Amino acid sequence: MPEPTFEELLDAMKAGAGALQRHEIPFVLGGGLAAWARGGPKSQHDVDFMIRPEDADAALDAMEEAGLRTERPPEGWLYKAWHENGALVDLIFAPSGGPITDETIERAPLLEVAALRVHVFTLEDVMTTKLLALTEQEPDFAQVLSYARALREQIHWDEVRSRSEASPFARAFFTLVEGLGIVEPPT
Repeated sequence: MPEPTFEELLDAMKAGAGALQRHEIPFVLGGGLAAWARGGPKSQHDVDFMIRPEDADAALDAMEEAGLRTERPPEGWLYKAWHENGALVDLIFAPSGGPITDETIERAPLLEVAALRVHVFTLEDVMTTKLLALTEQEPDFAQVLSYARALREQIHWDEVRSRSEASPFARAFFTLVEGLGIVEPPT
């Protein structure tokens, strides 16, 4: 299936956010759309909603009730829902950086995104989760590099560095962005 258009992603985001809000399930918009909401590049892949583990089943039920096709994949850290236009909505409850908690939701500011007021991941949360998700099977730095270039002045790099320092891929990322002059080395 072809990648959804950006407009289709926004439609899926609105449908999913509306379903979660109607059911009073706390969530945070994460991933590429969180970066885009602050001036980053347009996301071309999927919609990421970050939810608490205890809300995961209710969130999936809300998506199904809203007409999205749902799935409980074997990974154990997310559920999936597809909008009728083909756009994927990931319901992520245990990202690489640790589970989504009340604190995660509370620190995410309310922003207007495509005419909806939603909690949006901090850029530090976006970068940390993206860096910690890099693996030997998927060592692709393109997305995090594009975020770093577009949003570098808005990101507290020392926080991202300290939260992701256990990952060799995050350390490689910092070597790369420092060498390219995107991020200043730590002082």
